[in-house]
Amino acid sequence: MTVTLDARALNRAALARQHLLDRTDMPVLDTVAHLGGLQAQEPQEPFVGLWSRVAAFDPAELSRLLEGREVVRMHLMRRTVHLVTADDALRWRPRHHALLRQKAVGVYRRELADVDLSSLTARAEALMADGEPRSLGEIGRELAEHWPGVAPRVLGDLVVAALVPTVQLPPRGVWRSTAGVRYLPLATWIPGDAPPGPPDADLIRRYLRAFGPAATADLRAWCGLAGLPEAVNALRDELVEFRDDRGRRLLDLADAPRPDPDTPAPVRFLPAFDNAILGYHDRTRIIDDDHRNLSVAGIRVALVDGRVAATWTAPPTGPVTVTPLRPLTRTERTEVNDEADRLTAFLRGN
Repeated sequence: MTVTLDARALNRAALARQHLLDRTDMPVLDTVAHLGGLQAQEPQEPFVGLWSRVAAFDPAELSRLLEGREVVRMHLMRRTVHLVTADDALRWRPRHHALLRQKAVGVYRRELADVDLSSLTARAEALMADGEPRSLGEIGRELAEHWPGVAPRVLGDLVVAALVPTVQLPPRGVWRSTAGVRYLPLATWIPGDAPPGPPDADLIRRYLRAFGPAATADLRAWCGLAGLPEAVNALRDELVEFRDDRGRRLLDLADAPRPDPDTPAPVRFLPAFDNAILGYHDRTRIIDDDHRNLSVAGIRVALVDGRVAATWTAPPTGPVTVTPLRPLTRTERTEVNDEADRLTAFLRGN
């Protein structure tokens, strides 16, 4: 008989996998790998995401990993900028290439009506082969000499987000840096081959380790890839099956943590676009449908008893300010304010 997991059980499982029940002692590099990367189009947001997950998190450690080429910023899942390990960049970027190209071309279909994409790709690769970092605008303007009918911004975005695997170079994404974006090809920044093993099998195992139990629709919502059911079926002997309280089939790794639903969940502050919310098709395990739009609007949220219960902002020179989305008990207000004070101290470097 298949076990049914109710919403609270799924919530606690997600929090445990995301290191939001207990902060982890793992090194930052291992945490980024475990999470399958962090969404990072806002360059400073991953620091808050890791602060909420890693005990005694030192932002300088993440900066060192970026500068040392052990983690990189690049377009990946859902055509958004992600912070991933160098190994995952090499392993996963080829698998996402067709998706990235399809999405980018879809956005600019009208502008690209007279552009041969193979020629554009070849010209962009030749341009960037000199190893000179360039901004999106610089790439676009140089290519526009050959395609004068297309806006340089369109050409540049198409190249760096889809046609040529590229990384955003530090100091972009370094702690407290306001540097603009400059690009190099992934193969220039991180020479080498992808780690061995089927990428889809790795992707599925890693997703379930960090997000499970989950439905295949959740997996696809996280990575954006089609064609995964065959790989899921190939792993069937490794997986266990559950149902949620709506009857959806959920898959999981047999040895992954599924805490007691009554496990206390501390207050946690999440950055904009955190994958703990965006990594599911069914986001109700953490956020109510009434507030779902917050997850795609770049609004920072706070979890109370494991669920989104407030939003927060952090003015450059002021304390973290919290706006509840529901009435909070006196105890909850105290816990929220205490965590807000700790986050304020972190952001100020105290």
